[in-house]
Amino acid sequence: MTESTPAAAKIGDQLPQIVYGPISRTTLALYAGASGDHNPIHIDSDMAKSAGLDDVFAQGMLSFGVLARVPKSWAGTENLRAFGIRFVSMTQVHDVITCAGEIVEIFHDSGEKRARISLAATAQDGRKTLTGEAVVALPADLK
Repeated sequence: MTESTPAAAKIGDQLPQIVYGPISRTTLALYAGASGDHNPIHIDSDMAKSAGLDDVFAQGMLSFGVLARVPKSWAGTENLRAFGIRFVSMTQVHDVITCAGEIVEIFHDSGEKRARISLAATAQDGRKTLTGEAVVALPADLK
């Protein structure tokens, strides 16, 4: 497994991982305040249990934001051309999430050399919580 830089990017290269967590109740409450997502299912254990869940779970956009850091940290926000994700499973309180990316395609579009990156957020038990992809512009001096 090779870690890559944008200037030397090739198919199969791994982007530097970002590990986040463990997700705490405090994290969920602070994120609720910062984001305006005050859905009680994320911060009230009684509400979560009344909905048939074992406990509260993280707001989807919290995990989305952490996963977005992978391509942004690697290529720079200014080079991000597309980003999309799919919510696969809930990020539970106490989860530690590892966010990773792999270059799956290099192509040219709109006069730029670009990389398509497969993305995933995975909990410590191997459960995928998010999957997706990003497209980033690579340095112009590469042909």
